[in-house]
Amino acid sequence: MFETVVIATDGSESVERAVETALDLARRFDAEVHALYVVDESEVDSSPESIRDEMRAALEESGEDALDAVSEWADREVVTAVREGRPAGEICAYARENDVDLVATGTRGRHGENRFLIGSVAERVVRSCPTPVLTVRQLDE
Repeated sequence: MFETVVIATDGSESVERAVETALDLARRFDAEVHALYVVDESEVDSSPESIRDEMRAALEESGEDALDAVSEWADREVVTAVREGRPAGEICAYARENDVDLVATGTRGRHGENRFLIGSVAERVVRSCPTPVLTVRQLDE
């Protein structure tokens, strides 16, 4: 059923459970695993012009670390990619371009007024992605 699973990661603790769940699902279906990190262009653009290059480089390095973590947890080869843009749009574009069967992402489980104030990449992916999206909520400690 699932031949290709994409794990969208930002390297945060809230995505760790999603990574574990997606890798378990990939293992059960013997699916190819892709890990994707998106450098949020709005973070770079909102920083002072004099440090944008350093900011971009730091975010790319964080992305590589996040992707390395996914690869370390996996029991199979992981195709990795770092892209720059709006995270939800880039995740959906990657899914289309690579004909994936499932996108997995973590969510912090915000709801109510906070959701509208903060926004949610996971929610935008669910609403606009052409493939099924698995959202995995971080458990309360």
